[in-house]
Amino acid sequence: MFDLESIFGPQGPLRRTLAGFSPRRSQLAMAQRVALALENRAPLVVEAGTGTGKTFAYLVPALLSGRRVIISTGTRALQDQLFNKDLPLVAGAIGVPARVALLKGRSNYLCGYRLKQLGAQKTLLGTRDRMLARIERWAGITKSGDLAEVPDLGDAHPLWPQVTSTRDNCLGARCPEAGRCHVIGARRKAIEADLVIVNHHLLLADLALKEDGFGDLLGAADAVILDEAHQIPDLATQFFGTRFGSRQVENLLRDTRIEVAGGGAAAHSAELGDVEKALAQLAQEIRGTPRPRWHAADTPLADAASDVERALRALNAVLVEHREPGIVQCAARAGELAAHLAAITQAGDDDGARSVEITPRGFSLSLLPFDVAPRFAALTAGARAAWIFTSATLSVGEDFSHFTARLGLDEAETLAIPSPFDFESQSLLYLPAGLPDPAAPAHTGAVVDVAVPLIEASAGGAFVLFTSHRALQRAADLFRSRWAEIGDYPLLVQGESPREQLLRRFRESGNAVLLGTASFWEGVDVRGDALRLVIIEKLPFASPDDALTKARIDHLKAKGGNPFREYQLPEAALALKQGVGRLIRSETDRGVVVICDPRLVDKPYGRVLRASLPPMPVTRVTADAEKFLRRVAGTEALPAGMVREPFVDSP
Repeated sequence: MFDLESIFGPQGPLRRTLAGFSPRRSQLAMAQRVALALENRAPLVVEAGTGTGKTFAYLVPALLSGRRVIISTGTRALQDQLFNKDLPLVAGAIGVPARVALLKGRSNYLCGYRLKQLGAQKTLLGTRDRMLARIERWAGITKSGDLAEVPDLGDAHPLWPQVTSTRDNCLGARCPEAGRCHVIGARRKAIEADLVIVNHHLLLADLALKEDGFGDLLGAADAVILDEAHQIPDLATQFFGTRFGSRQVENLLRDTRIEVAGGGAAAHSAELGDVEKALAQLAQEIRGTPRPRWHAADTPLADAASDVERALRALNAVLVEHREPGIVQCAARAGELAAHLAAITQAGDDDGARSVEITPRGFSLSLLPFDVAPRFAALTAGARAAWIFTSATLSVGEDFSHFTARLGLDEAETLAIPSPFDFESQSLLYLPAGLPDPAAPAHTGAVVDVAVPLIEASAGGAFVLFTSHRALQRAADLFRSRWAEIGDYPLLVQGESPREQLLRRFRESGNAVLLGTASFWEGVDVRGDALRLVIIEKLPFASPDDALTKARIDHLKAKGGNPFREYQLPEAALALKQGVGRLIRSETDRGVVVICDPRLVDKPYGRVLRASLPPMPVTRVTADAEKFLRRVAGTEALPAGMVREPFVDSP
């Protein structure tokens, strides 16, 4: 094995060539365990606390191993950071050249066939626009086909899904543009690379669906490293489940009309119209039935679902008679959607949990498995590679069993590396006394009452995190009514601007207050003085009204288990650790975390939750929190050994 101590040491190449690099024993320890797992093709689960430097800790041994490695990240933004910044820096520093490929999901790449179809249709209708013309010009010169190269074309632009393919509508080898396909080209480069960067959605979609092309890449990999691995259990549940969405049907109808018009075939307007009518009726029934009873026969909801299924099968029957590849593909999609709807609506109680999601643009139905461990374990074992899972939040009090059990990683070695940050001097945990029960109507108002003087003391620079959109909106109204007494600070509310725009404004202002829900509890990195106060409204227990949560609870009860201890409590502990982790992101960050939930003190399980948090000093005295914040926000240095009233557990 290579000499990692020299590489990560004070005289090593990382220290000599990378600005700001500091040797850390914890980073070296993680790198050594990753190197051993790579050598032995063994499973490894590593919790690396914030500041460990886990990216370098797995990149260095991956590059030095000489093995073919897939690195999977939580988001496309992290993919781009690894490919464009971290990997070139590390490879250059240690002098190990590597063939590296960035592979995104097919929806990121231009589909030449669909672009030509759309162009012909727009020309026929006389509705061509500037963005389409820009994409067509770019299509003639691009080598990668990555739509991120097109200026001003965001992934929310209506043209984006019209010029890309999906697993459903891709014609595969039958496509007349197959020889110039950018998806095939990107996968070919990935097959030839030593190190491939993907994201979790792409990895799991291909594991679950076995798309052509990616199986060869995974089969040839010696190792798979999953960063932000805490996301994997829930994502795997989605990808191993069955889904039926109204948007899928609408896209099928649009594509069918285009294909039928292009192929000169009969319009099949009657069958298409029947699907549209049945879908509209099902949407109406779902919106009027907040808690559907799927097993209840002869109900308007059951009848509406059956009508959609029959209409899709009828559409499949007329389309399958054609020979044009595009129409044949639409026929297959209609049959598959009908099968998915039947699987969801006719499933038994032990087959999985049903969930319903309603949005302004449509609805989706899902059947989600209770337990993905057997299937995920079989897939990882079949790949015969080292599987390395890492994140800052994988254990509950250094116990990894909840995470490993959900993925069937019974044989994996585990390693917990604490954060190197000095939480004793950098942070303070404030648990306000006298707050009402979180279920009480007065709780949100009480949270605002706690927050107002703290925001004033910190001169802004605060995240206020909620567990529901309803509580967020209620709090936003209350904050606005009292903003004059706080100060002239920007108030940023999730939903009123895109997430990245809110974060950019927060970082740039330095004194903003941001109200957010789930998407701000994790994956948000604000370093420096801009963030010095994190207020958490309540403990992040999943709502018992959530269909999946309720179904899992019932399933565990039926098996004789303890749903709270085995599922609800560990999930809440991991989510709470993520939320608290927003505050201290570097050696110089300082601030206060406030948790406005009396259960953390009053309930016996509060000890389990607190044991999962960083070793922060704890106070229940408001003056301590305000004093700490004023010193952090001002110029006076925080004195060492500040005396605080000791925290005493309630009996």
